[in-house]
Amino acid sequence: MALMITSQCINCDVCEPECPNQAIYFGEQIYEIDPNKCTECVGHFDEPQCVQVCPVECIPVNPDVVETQEALLHKYHLLMEKSSSA
Repeated sequence: MALMITSQCINCDVCEPECPNQAIYFGEQIYEIDPNKCTECVGHFDEPQCVQVCPVECIPVNPDVVETQEALLHKYHLLMEKSSSA
């Protein structure tokens, strides 16, 4: 499953630089997570880094984007292939 940032986000800027897939970006009012790039840090870390640093705990699992660990790992490999060919 990809993660999402809720409206409780205080725009503290700590999550965005922690994302190894560059899935976090500043949206219209708060930070948002691109579910096509979010692997919950699978392939990089044991735990999602944005969740670890969020001071207001506003980054839950996105219930609209259900993925298995295998799917997240597959997405990680695809993202790594794209970044190495760019």
